[in-house]
Amino acid sequence: MPTRRDRTWDLVLLLVLSTLWGASYTFIKIGVETIPPLTLIAARTLIAGLLLAAIIRGRGLAWPREPAIWRRFVLQAGLNSVVPFTLIAWAERTVEAGLATILNATSPIFTFLLTALVTRHEPVTRRKLAGVAAGLAGTCLIVGVEALHGLGRELWAQIAIVAATICYAGAAILGKCFKGLDPMLPAAGSLLSGAVVLIPLALVVDHPWTLQPTLRSVLALIALATVSTAAAMVIYFRLVQTLGSVGATAQSYLRVPIGVAIAVIGLGEHLAPTAWIGLGCIVLGVIAMTLPAREAG
Repeated sequence: MPTRRDRTWDLVLLLVLSTLWGASYTFIKIGVETIPPLTLIAARTLIAGLLLAAIIRGRGLAWPREPAIWRRFVLQAGLNSVVPFTLIAWAERTVEAGLATILNATSPIFTFLLTALVTRHEPVTRRKLAGVAAGLAGTCLIVGVEALHGLGRELWAQIAIVAATICYAGAAILGKCFKGLDPMLPAAGSLLSGAVVLIPLALVVDHPWTLQPTLRSVLALIALATVSTAAAMVIYFRLVQTLGSVGATAQSYLRVPIGVAIAVIGLGEHLAPTAWIGLGCIVLGVIAMTLPAREAG
């Protein structure tokens, strides 16, 4: 049985994890100031993947040898890093970090929708349907208001973030295929697989050797890769083992107000009133989607 001290420590780690993932949007916003999205994300996945690989070696874990598992790693990389990381980084050249945090918080909602439509193993309750409705209403409120200003670049950037969120939902479903593996193996394997895909693209498209990034962007990239990706993954996998579903889902809505606060304080961003209303809808929706059902007494 976990002691009260153990549970308190886990809750502290949950708050730390929410902060690390919430800060990632601010790090991306700073990074893309002088580093193109493809190069930023290629470096992020490579650095984080290598750090996790070093931890795996230190733990004495064996990498899977079956080609089928590595093919799933590549598919997971596409859904969990290559496509969504790049879409978010591209979008944050015009979209504020706080807004990106809010829109990306809808991942559990899209996960449920895809699960209900594809695998159909999740019970469809009235509370979950209400959560889906609230979350989608919040998303439409944020993105739809931008449409009133015309189909500008920022609207398409917001749609790109929502598309990235749908990718994360697909990755969460695909992640069930790795049952039986130490959770750190698919994390590191997918990040390294993503780096293998992204690095050649960045070399061809961005010619990174010609770039002159500022120290501010480089430090943001390092923080993004080491703290908000590699370290966050280690904490996440610990919480999955110790807190179960709480560690897997509570950060989904904890990171939203934290991420928005970091963007507002750190970058001086100001969100429109409709964005704050949308934030409330999305947080309520995700809470309704992720809180465990009451057991019958």
